[in-house]
Amino acid sequence: MKYKIIYSLVIALISSLFLFGEAFAGSMRCGTHIVSDSNRSGMGKYEVLKRCGEPTERFGNTWVYDRPGQFKRTLTFGPDGRLARIEG
Repeated sequence: MKYKIIYSLVIALISSLFLFGEAFAGSMRCGTHIVSDSNRSGMGKYEVLKRCGEPTERFGNTWVYDRPGQFKRTLTFGPDGRLARIEG
């Protein structure tokens, strides 16, 4: 009986972690900072560089951050240089 409760709690915890990751797909943690695409005007490239440092790869207005121990994130900036979308 005790093991069933522990097993259920572990399954619930793992499930919530997957849901949590999906809920915040439009955001990224950089050290103690959070970068998000939910701002109306979006963060500029300078602000992202200041908070997150250099990306792993750059393809024009698309930046990729692929750091050990973190999910790979793709940031897309609009033509005005503002952060439009974070995927990954």
